[in-house]
Amino acid sequence: MSVENTIGKARSKWMEGTGPDNDVVISSRLRLARNIEGYPFPHFMSEEEANHVINAVRLAVSEKAGAKFPVETEFIDLNELSQTERQILVEKHLVSPQHIESPANRAVVIAHDESLSIMVNEEDHIRIQCFLPGLQIKEAWRLADKIDDVLEKTLNYSFCEKRGYLTSCPTNVGTGLRASVMLHLPCLVMTKQLGAMVNTISQLGLAVRGYYGEGTEAYGDLFQVSNQVTMGQTEDEIVTNLLTVTRQIVSQERSTRKVVLKNNKPFLEDRIYRAFGVMSYARVMTAQEAIKNVSDLRLGVELGILKTPAYDQINELIILTRPAFLIKKAGRPLNAGELDALRAEIIREKLSKININ
Repeated sequence: MSVENTIGKARSKWMEGTGPDNDVVISSRLRLARNIEGYPFPHFMSEEEANHVINAVRLAVSEKAGAKFPVETEFIDLNELSQTERQILVEKHLVSPQHIESPANRAVVIAHDESLSIMVNEEDHIRIQCFLPGLQIKEAWRLADKIDDVLEKTLNYSFCEKRGYLTSCPTNVGTGLRASVMLHLPCLVMTKQLGAMVNTISQLGLAVRGYYGEGTEAYGDLFQVSNQVTMGQTEDEIVTNLLTVTRQIVSQERSTRKVVLKNNKPFLEDRIYRAFGVMSYARVMTAQEAIKNVSDLRLGVELGILKTPAYDQINELIILTRPAFLIKKAGRPLNAGELDALRAEIIREKLSKININ
């Protein structure tokens, strides 16, 4: 699988629309932060030291080191990609926005099915990320743990018997583990219950963030829920806590959907079919308008008002209409008006092939 295929297609493993509780949970992600003993953290490294880390990771994931990953991977030097191509990796959640700000001396390892990415020289030397569709956070943890074990056969991690894994940011010290789920919560937003829920969740050591994580907006009623505490709990305790809270959120969103549908069915049908109509015929559409309409289309499927499109088709629409993908498709820079026109065209084309009923 080539780099061009990764940046040329919109779908990733986490977008399949399968897995447990997939009517509410879009995807599960587990991230492990690790650093190599004897090297400064990335922000303090020299160019030579950064290159040493890249070469060490490159060797660790190669067949020469005897690496036996459960998935096939490709090593990508970020400096060899264009700005648009790097941004596509962000849009697909394979790297963070911070990772592409200064691409020199930075790299990423990506699985062919994109269920795994390993950021090299981001905030930490190594950030292992595993992505799966639906509520599969335990499965993502098992996959990340296997990858971690393979890397540790070659790499000597910075580890303290008292504090655990040492990381650039103090909030990651300990397990270095961040577990998160991406949720679609339109009815909790609609009924203004989300604010109170966020307050409750924060008291349980979890955080609610926007679509691209910390400091980002909640586009299309999509939210990320993740752990805030990495020290003082085992990895299994962190994962179990997130799983328990997520199941409660799923239950509350589902029960709210039933109430809203019972009391406001005409309003909901109008909202959903109106979104479909706009998406089918609009000639210009902003990114915010697109994701709002895609969210409403998904709500129609979740409520049983619509039988199609499938969840994977809806998830693909989100990525296809992001700016970098549009620029890649056009093959040239686009101004805001051109982006909005091409976005509308792609949405019309995709929906024309789906029998909405």
